[in-house]
Amino acid sequence: MNTSEVAKLLGVSASTIQRWVKQLELPMEKNERGHYHFSSEDIHLLREIHEKLQAGTLLHEISPVGEKKSVRKGTVKSVENDKAMEKLYSKVQELELSLHAKADSVASYQLLQHRREIEELQEQVKILSQKVELLQSQLDKENLPLKNEEPMVFDHKKVKRKKKNFMSSLLSFL
Repeated sequence: MNTSEVAKLLGVSASTIQRWVKQLELPMEKNERGHYHFSSEDIHLLREIHEKLQAGTLLHEISPVGEKKSVRKGTVKSVENDKAMEKLYSKVQELELSLHAKADSVASYQLLQHRREIEELQEQVKILSQKVELLQSQLDKENLPLKNEEPMVFDHKKVKRKKKNFMSSLLSFL
């Protein structure tokens, strides 16, 4: 039986069965995929453990009934064809080389993009520097004292003023 079938039989979860096997270091058989395979003796042992736990015994206080069995080993299929493994290994190496080549090309492309962006920014800085120099020179020209201009002289002649009539002068104070 597999783990889930034994779990249903005992009324617990499959992870509980796995935890019991690991914590109590029970020598259970595994198949080629690493899954537990339980014999009738194993199921009987797990049933006794379950009964002890139901009676209030703590898991770390439980020791398996009888002597510990030697660890049983599952069946593992040996590699039947070394050529197939070599072919697989060479394919993995090819994929790694391809991956490295792709990563190098992506990095090169990104470097070229960054270089192009930096050159554009340098050109913009150059243009802005020229504009700043032009504006500074214009500002300097405006702030120079005027040497060639003659001072402004006001004519000291009498300016004819319009006479206000008496009434408008009185009303202006109001």
